[in-house]
Amino acid sequence: MKSSNKVSLLLPGNRYLPVNLLAACFNNTVATYKFYWLLSIIHSVEKGKTLISKKELFAGMISKAWYTVNYFHISFGQQDKLQRAIERIKVIEGLTVDANQDIVFEKLMQSSQRETITTLNHFDAQVPHWFLSPWFPGSQKSDIYRHSQNLENNCIYSVYPELIQINLAWVNYLIENAALLKDFCYWNLAIFLQKKNPNVPDILNKIIKPAIRSSLTKQRTGFWNFVFEELGSMKCVYTNETLIKENYAMEHFIPYNFVSHNLIWNLLPADKSFNCSKSDKLPIMARHFNKFYDLQKTAIKIIREKQPRNKFLEEYLTIFPDLDKLDLLSDSFTKERFRERIQPLISIASNNGFEFLK
Repeated sequence: MKSSNKVSLLLPGNRYLPVNLLAACFNNTVATYKFYWLLSIIHSVEKGKTLISKKELFAGMISKAWYTVNYFHISFGQQDKLQRAIERIKVIEGLTVDANQDIVFEKLMQSSQRETITTLNHFDAQVPHWFLSPWFPGSQKSDIYRHSQNLENNCIYSVYPELIQINLAWVNYLIENAALLKDFCYWNLAIFLQKKNPNVPDILNKIIKPAIRSSLTKQRTGFWNFVFEELGSMKCVYTNETLIKENYAMEHFIPYNFVSHNLIWNLLPADKSFNCSKSDKLPIMARHFNKFYDLQKTAIKIIREKQPRNKFLEEYLTIFPDLDKLDLLSDSFTKERFRERIQPLISIASNNGFEFLK
């Protein structure tokens, strides 16, 4: 976000409201809280609220960022207080990494844990008043509280010790443009987080928890079952157990939580019991890669011979740009090409907090 003009172009205009000041809230952004604060406000206003407790908004911030931090291990930056709060609350409240947003929100609203309450209240020291700084440039906290309560400069809300009150002049704007305002927040949040996680793939799709994770049925029936029909059985890369077509699980070699895709070059059959316990753990390259590569190489050869028009072959083109010439390449070269794709992703995932298999 290079300038306020650049940002304001992304917000719906309104001739009666200082939308440019709302846009200016996100200039020189150094933390994620502004995005999640506005998202929480919009969510509450959509439910018909104009008097909104700070606790509700802080709980909303935590719940909306929960999946991104805990499930996908996206870094918000070393100094980001929202990420630190989420990591603390997960331990305090015993919530799972993939807990539903509504469950996290209700847990926080009802919690009597002193540390949880303290963690939520920590945001009151900065967030509610500093968000209004474009309306009151150069003002201190007490002055912003006073000016906002008089709705000076047509600010978006008034700040009080326990709550905020939405300026009625802004209510229709927030409701009518809710979808666009959310898109604005998520898009700019994605840009911000991509800078913090330059090598992490698919940041945009890791900001919002998908309603349902995509099934791997097509990959199973349209690719790997054909390989089983040709081979009869395979050995699990992880457990060395014998796998047959009627009894195997589809497994992401690099965890889905990190790559956020189901491309065939990262999928393999695995022992069902192991697949359930592996969760989002990383494979150990020295132990698992050679077996994984050998299985993938065999699968490519079988599918190219038996089903040369199989659409899943196209997903290997990011590794091997010309599959027709694959047979002319040495095994050491193709293995190295595969390793070059896999190893950096595993290293980055490890740096972002994903653990290795024990």
